[in-house]
Parts: sequence; C-alpha cells; structure tokens
Amino acid sequence: MKNNLWLLCLGWLFTATLQAQQSPIDTIYSFTLDEAVEFALENSYQSINARRDVAKALKRKWETTADGLPQIEGVIDYQNQLKQPVTVLPGEVVGGTPGTFVPVVFGVKQQASATATLRQLIFDGSYLVGLEAAKSFLQFSNDSQEKVQLEVRKAVINAYGSVLVAQESVLILKKNVETLEKNYQETKKIFENGLAEEEDVEQLQITLLQIKNQLTNTGRLEKIAMQMFNLTIGVDVNASTELSDKLEDLSMKNMDKSVITTPFVIENNIDYRLAELLTEQRRLELKLEKSKALPRLSAFVNYGTAAFDNDFVFLDSDTPWFQSSILGASLNIPIFSSFKRSAKTKQAKIAEDQAKTDFLRTQNELRLKYDSSISDFKFSIESYDTAKQNLALAERIEKKNQIKYSEGLATSFDLRQAQLQLYSSQQELLQAMLDIINKKAELETILNTPQSTNN
Repeated sequence: MKNNLWLLCLGWLFTATLQAQQSPIDTIYSFTLDEAVEFALENSYQSINARRDVAKALKRKWETTADGLPQIEGVIDYQNQLKQPVTVLPGEVVGGTPGTFVPVVFGVKQQASATATLRQLIFDGSYLVGLEAAKSFLQFSNDSQEKVQLEVRKAVINAYGSVLVAQESVLILKKNVETLEKNYQETKKIFENGLAEEEDVEQLQITLLQIKNQLTNTGRLEKIAMQMFNLTIGVDVNASTELSDKLEDLSMKNMDKSVITTPFVIENNIDYRLAELLTEQRRLELKLEKSKALPRLSAFVNYGTAAFDNDFVFLDSDTPWFQSSILGASLNIPIFSSFKRSAKTKQAKIAEDQAKTDFLRTQNELRLKYDSSISDFKFSIESYDTAKQNLALAERIEKKNQIKYSEGLATSFDLRQAQLQLYSSQQELLQAMLDIINKKAELETILNTPQSTNN
C-alpha cells in the first residue's frame, strides 16, 4: 500500500513538472472563427491595454474627485541650531554703558514640533469642471475600448481568412504541380522517342518551374499569415495553431445580404461617439478657462505641539510640550491678468469651434463610408459569382487543350496559355471568397456589430 502511494506521488510530481516546463509555444491551439474572435477579445495585446486604459480612467476620475474632499497632512520638524544667531542690544537696555551694544542669544539650540493640518476646498469653479471632464474622459476610455474590440474583431477575421487562402493556395498549387509533372514527363518521353518537338518539353518545363516557385513562395506566405494570425489573437507568433473553419464555408456564410438591410444609425457608430466626446471635451476646456475668473475659497484647521531645549530631550517623558491650533480660511480672487485669461478663453473657444466642424465632417465621412462599404460588399459577391463562372470556363478550356495537345491539334504554347489562365482563375476565386469575408467584416464594423461573428 505504501509503495503504491509513493508511486502515485512520484507520478503526480513528474506530471506537474512537465506541465510547469511546458512553454506557450508547445501549446496547440484550435479555433473556429467565432472562437478566435472571442479569444482575441480577451487576450489580444490591444484588448488587454484597452482594459487597462479604462482602469486608468477610473483612477483618474477618483483622483479628480479627491481634490475636493478633505485633505490631511502631517509634518514633523526637528531643528538643531549648530550656531545660534546673535542679536545686539543697546547697552542701556541691559544696564550697560550707554552707546555700547551687548550681543545676546535668544531661544534655545534645539526644537521639535509635530503638526497635523486638515484642508477643505469649499468652492472652486475649476474643480467642478474637472469633475465633469473626468466623467467625460471615463466615457471616452470606455468607447475607445469598444472601438478596439471592433478593430480586433475585424483584424482577426481578416487574418483568419488570409491563413485559409494561403492554405487553399498551397493545396491547389500542389495539385497543379502534380498534373504538370505528369504532363512534362509524358511529353519528355514522347520527345525522346522522336514524336514531339523539343519546344513542347521546354514550354511545359517553364510552366512547371513557375508553379513550383509559386508553391514554395506560397508555403512561406502561409507560415507568415499564421504568425500574423497568432500575433492578432495574442499568442506567441510561433505557437502551433489550427483553423477548423473552411474558406468556402465562411464565404457562403458571409454571403447573407441581410446586413445590407440593417438600418445605419449613425449615433451608434463608435467613431461618431468618439468625435462627439471630443467636441464635449473642447466645450469643457472652454468652460474651464472661464471658471478661472471665479474666486477660490478654501479653509483649514491645524493642531500642533512643540518642545524646546538646549539638549536633545524630546524623547524624555518629562519634557514639556506646548500645544497650538489655528483655524483659517483663504479666498483667492482673480482681479487682473493683463488679458492672459481672456486670450486663453478665446483660444479654447476657437478649439471648440474646430471640434464642432470636425464633428460635422466625421458624420459625412461615416455616411460616405457606409455607402462605400455597402457597394464593396455587393461587388465582392458579384465578383465571387464571376470568378466561379470564369474558373469553370478555364477548367473546360484547359481540359480541351489537354485533349487537343495529346492529339496533336494544339501547340504546347496553346496548352501553356490555357494552364496559366486556369491557375489565375483559381487564385481569383480564392481572393473573391476572402473579399466577401473581409468586406462583410468592414460593413459590420461600421454598423457597430456586437463582438461576435454570429449575426
């Protein structure tokens, strides 16, 4: 029984050690597009820092609020006059000869004091404006976080689609290389038997080398696209990641045109709200400059105790300490600043007018951007339909030329042209599917789609 317990303990320790040593790169991730978006909203670098910005804004709001709350500070002082100041008095004052002066030392060499002061702001126009500005800044930080989430969502969709396109391109190019290799070898044997021209072999060899080169480059691009995806969702760029959705399935899912009929409520757009908040901040800055012409009233009360002696006896229990307390108020009234306040107020007014103009421009830009995104999304679907038809035609043309070439009715140049046209059509279809996904994501971002790929 004891041996079994020891074995269990050793096994548990061994497992725990392996888990502790496992690095993030060793972790294998697997995502659907929806899962990738959810993961990135929680773990991407931009999302993490956006949440920190909101946390900072909350602390900044409290910092501003605390300025108007009671402030207590304590001061402990100790002084040792190594050389005490000397004051001279007329001789007759101390019974000396008139016309002479007598040096006198006043006070003691050492003193210690402790004072606590309570301060309270009673009225300050700048403080009231500051509270408004802190609330506005917190809202700005929250809206900025929402914008980051929308941009992260769009970036993940784009990166996910780019990886799928690269993977599909590799698969298609591998099949093309296999077909070309077979054609090349067959034509080479025919040429060696004297039944074909050397140019036929060379034409096929040129095409084969080009497609092999494309395959090699696309393989590298696939790796880079995956690294970019990892970076976007917030994991190590070299982490092992698998994408479980298929490019064609995603493109079919995103062809749903219901998003086009979704009303565009410009007030819901995050860029509109941020521009509106910027205008509000400029208004508050103007209000702040105006408030600086108002008086500032504050009050304080303190309590202190002090002891004096020629020796350091301040820690002795029998040392006498003398108490003191002061209650006071302070009213600061701005009177004349040589028109400095007026100049700053006018600057703030100009800045507010500029913000209002920028706000109008932003509204028109957003309406134009929405119309443009609608057009781009529709065009992406139309381009997909065209690319699909073109691919079917290119496949038939290439097949016909293969037959004609094998029967001696077409030249190797004709076959090569048909093959290149087919390969181009294959890539155009992949790009068309990616465009549907990306254009849909762009449109959803303008509509402030909730942070999910589900509609």
